[in-house]
Amino acid sequence: MTARKSFLLRMDPKLYEQLERWAADEFRSVNGQVEFILRDALRKRGGAPGDAGPVQDTVQDPVQDDNAP
Repeated sequence: MTARKSFLLRMDPKLYEQLERWAADEFRSVNGQVEFILRDALRKRGGAPGDAGPVQDTVQDPVQDDNAP
């Protein structure tokens, strides 16, 4: 497994609460949600120096059904 960089992130408690609810809605931890948001933003931007790699969503959307009509 690749080593991960850790750092302190300070934010408004209300923002954290919203992020926590969003993460729970998508079955992710808050840390996983923050990483997903950042990777997605980099991907939409067209990458960045030292490419962060592909966005890897390890949780499948529970609403999405590939066999749906």
